Amino acid sequence: METTEHGSMDLEHAGHPGIYPPSGQHNDNEDRGKKAEPAGRKKVDPNSSEQARKSQQHIPDDIDSWKELLRQHIGLDKSFEVQVREMVFGGKRVALLFLSVFAKDVSLMEILKRLSYIDPDSNLDHDAMHSFLEQYLTAVQIQKTTSFPRMIDDVLAGNTAFYVDGEAAALIIDAKSFPGRNPEQPSLEKVVRGSQDGFTETLLVNVALIRRRLRDPNLRFEILKVGRRTQTDVCIGYIDDIANNELVESIRDKIKAIDVDGIPLADKQLEEMTVSSSWSPFPLVRYTERPDVVAAQLLDGSVTVIVDTSPSAILLPTTYFDLVQHAEENRQNPFMGTYMRWVRYLGIMASLFLMPLWFLFNDRQALRPEWLWFIGADKVGQIPLILQFLIAEVGVDLLRLAAVHTPAPLVTAMTLLSAILIGDIAVKSGLFINEVILYMSVSAIGMFATPSYELGLANRIIRLALLLAVFFFHEIGFVVVTTFVFLFLTFERSFNAPYLWPFLPFNAAALRNILFRQPLTNNKKRLSLYRTKKNRKQPV
Repeated sequence: METTEHGSMDLEHAGHPGIYPPSGQHNDNEDRGKKAEPAGRKKVDPNSSEQARKSQQHIPDDIDSWKELLRQHIGLDKSFEVQVREMVFGGKRVALLFLSVFAKDVSLMEILKRLSYIDPDSNLDHDAMHSFLEQYLTAVQIQKTTSFPRMIDDVLAGNTAFYVDGEAAALIIDAKSFPGRNPEQPSLEKVVRGSQDGFTETLLVNVALIRRRLRDPNLRFEILKVGRRTQTDVCIGYIDDIANNELVESIRDKIKAIDVDGIPLADKQLEEMTVSSSWSPFPLVRYTERPDVVAAQLLDGSVTVIVDTSPSAILLPTTYFDLVQHAEENRQNPFMGTYMRWVRYLGIMASLFLMPLWFLFNDRQALRPEWLWFIGADKVGQIPLILQFLIAEVGVDLLRLAAVHTPAPLVTAMTLLSAILIGDIAVKSGLFINEVILYMSVSAIGMFATPSYELGLANRIIRLALLLAVFFFHEIGFVVVTTFVFLFLTFERSFNAPYLWPFLPFNAAALRNILFRQPLTNNKKRLSLYRTKKNRKQPV
């Protein structure tokens, strides 16, 4: 399937007005970063493409010179997909520059068909470019540019450049189509009832899915470019009369400040460059593949960041409690939604503390409460308990990785074979005890029940840290690690938003909404976390 891209051409270069400095000017940052070359060392000059993007500013008015520049800087006659179609219309030599892998044949054929009607005896010598633009080119979106780097970037983005011999300019025609897929149900955020469409790898499709749900004239989508070589489209979405201006400006400034070769891994690399550059295991952004979740968050005052080629959107700012919410809770009535929410909370808590607490009570039975008399193992097994837990943890990770890399028809058979057969043999052979397999299974289920995949992995690391702390330092280790993690989360921030809000700092009304799924009629105000321009969502 092909997805047609339209509507982004006029904003493509709004994000980096200074990428190509005018001729004769120097980049201060580059000058400051230069160091004197040691004597005897050969100085490495930038390649011709990099040099051209900085020095060559204007499109030549001779078609042969124009094509020579294309050979040097974009690989004309070397790279098979770089195509130039030369023709003569109205006595003028014209050329279409495009990438065959992105060009939309139907649109270009209509343009050529229209141009073929021009009388060969027509006199287009006077301002021919204006005549083609105003009278003959039948494309919806066309822009004129005199910048050679701008023309190259637009062509690499899938557009077509229309060049006229004798004119030091080109017309950029939006006639492109990108390979894509239809919106499908997100694999990580499935719901029993509700929309079954999710984001795809095409930016404009994702924006359209949000626009379909938010027909608000104040909804804004800003396009920025990130990466010197990849020139990746990054979209910032927000509702202008709701979102906090400081939050939007902070996100925009951080994205504009990114100076790297590219972000081919899309949103994850963008996150590391803007939000979480530390070694913290906890995610500081919320990923979602559901356009209805993005629409709901935008109405609350959140800001979304969508990266082209990524099937997920980033929601900012993010708290720990945002990461444990799921769309299914809002698809049920308030009572059932609250029940499902509490079951999920219990599963997350079990994935964190069940195994370390069992290990602690088994090792220090004096600490075990009377009502937990059944806690403990009658036999230890041939391997020490701590090694059994660690091996089981690694085994679950291997099982998860194997499921990812196994063809879909074989996943079920592989998981059953690994989980049942190997576990049963390990217990019967005396290497493992039943309690380890039981508590490891419950903890793994709790991890998989965590809506945020990244948070589930972070909780796994904390569980391992608690297990090792209990093994080496017993109850003191458990208390110290738990306290350290709590303090760490207390001081963690996502775009200046407290990570444990509304628990710390305490907000009773917001915490009530976290613990209980409130009816829609009770949600009259937006969360104070976002500091929105309009606090009220519906009349009193």
